[in-house]
Amino acid sequence: MAAMTSCSSAISASSKTLAQPPSRTFSTTFIAFQSSSSKLGFKSLTLRRCGSSLAARMVSAPAIKSPAALDFETSVFKKEKINLAGHDEYIVRGGRDLFHLLPDAFKGIKQIGVIGWGSQGPAQAQNLRDSLAEAKSNIVVKIGLRKGSHSFAEARAAGFSEENGTLGDIWETISGSDLVLLLISDSAQADNYEKVFSHMKPNSILGLSHGFLLGHLQSIGLDFPKNISVIAVCPKGMGPSVRRLYVQGKEINGAGINSSFAVHQDVDGRATDVALGWSVALGSPFTFATTLEQEYKSDIFGERGILLGAVHGIVESLFRRYTENGMNEELAYKNTVESVTGIISKTISTKGMLAVYNALSEDGKREFEKAYSASYYPCMDILYECYEDVASGSEIRSVVLAGRRLYEKEGLPAFPMGKIDQTRMWKVGERVRSTRPAGDQGPLYPFTAGVFVALMMAQIEILRKKGHSYSEIINESVIESVDSLNPFMHARGVSFMVDNCSTTARMGSRKWAPRFDYILTQQALVAVDNGTPINQDLISNFLSDPVHAAIEVCAELRPTVDISVPPDADFVRPELRQSSN
Repeated sequence: MAAMTSCSSAISASSKTLAQPPSRTFSTTFIAFQSSSSKLGFKSLTLRRCGSSLAARMVSAPAIKSPAALDFETSVFKKEKINLAGHDEYIVRGGRDLFHLLPDAFKGIKQIGVIGWGSQGPAQAQNLRDSLAEAKSNIVVKIGLRKGSHSFAEARAAGFSEENGTLGDIWETISGSDLVLLLISDSAQADNYEKVFSHMKPNSILGLSHGFLLGHLQSIGLDFPKNISVIAVCPKGMGPSVRRLYVQGKEINGAGINSSFAVHQDVDGRATDVALGWSVALGSPFTFATTLEQEYKSDIFGERGILLGAVHGIVESLFRRYTENGMNEELAYKNTVESVTGIISKTISTKGMLAVYNALSEDGKREFEKAYSASYYPCMDILYECYEDVASGSEIRSVVLAGRRLYEKEGLPAFPMGKIDQTRMWKVGERVRSTRPAGDQGPLYPFTAGVFVALMMAQIEILRKKGHSYSEIINESVIESVDSLNPFMHARGVSFMVDNCSTTARMGSRKWAPRFDYILTQQALVAVDNGTPINQDLISNFLSDPVHAAIEVCAELRPTVDISVPPDADFVRPELRQSSN
């Protein structure tokens, strides 16, 4: 059993421990392995039974230093050091004033093939094309699609065409490209990677916007071919956000979606500058380093947590509770979905989580604390399980198998994902949005705020204990939630996002949202109704957590403009508009 240690030196200095609910059944000491410099030592973990879940209290929590690979060297862009909660990390700031550096970053590249036209494909292809044009580069950005795909029409409408060599067959595009951005769905990557690799030129570069393919290859004992470079640039937001903020950035320099980047293989020394150039061309305000393995673990986990699955689960649970306790349906919707996707997200985005708590009255703070105290460990219970399912490869195999069930197979019928937006709650949401005044961010409802912030903090703690960098933790657990996904959910509803985001995220939300719903209903809300005392250690830890200072630093790097999402914003994935696509 590997010890879970924090990557924050601030936590290490104080040997801060996790606050615990009261012990109800037993207390047992286990021996856990812990890595300290080059030595292996032993530390004691005390596990206590809390209701139906186990909560671990660290006796000591030394910091995990980020791997040396998270530092990087670039000959084109300016690397900058930032300090997050006492830990040094390195980033590259973006901006349209850097576009003139793109030809140097992409040296040796004549064609960039963008494969797929799903969530990320349209945004990344258009941003790259526009940025390279502004840099007066003659690099061709070409879209590669399956023959017969309905997405050809949408790509043509976006300005790509067969006539000018910017639109064509997927395999011809891969064979002719020096940089191949593989932006098809995760399950499609798992089913087609061998053919993709076989069509790539030696010494070309494979670009990914998600580490899923590495996770799949690892799960079957394989790796990438050794004659290509493998990099990743992973925007911390869905494709429509990447494009929308880029377009807004034409008026305000630097508007965009933050990205992480990784260099998994570098066959000729160009990979880092190419990856950074790709990120800058997408409009990323800042780009931070990660590894492909850390990226897929945090990303797949995050989709099932605060980004989509857990949010879906908690608003379903709270809406049901509020209405069962006599609250009007429309008010209950406002106090759940509208509160989370509106004012709570807006406040966290601009001022941080503590500002949500501090904006409440004294009575409101007590409601927040009651909800936070009751929800934190149940949320962590499911998040912990989810992370380990992702890290072990179990969740990746689940996605691959689920993707294959979308089509007829072995004499069994196809089972496409059904819509979730026809239930009572989401019909109420349609009515609420139809009469909502422009700019209305909904009410700051204390109990809902306590549950949501508990979820966010529990996710942060899991990633922190698993050794992720603060840049990755904050972007994956906070910024992507409140600056990218929630504004779209505020415009169109949580159910719309669950029905229309990436295939992997939709699958994950359907699988994990009920788990969050049930555990809150069966444990957290029962604890509140039973008058369980507020865990004051939990509240104290929340108020003093070093992540708040780290978020403040990241907030200084955020775009100077908020994403603009009109109520009629069309961000349906193209393949969902065409059933035969």
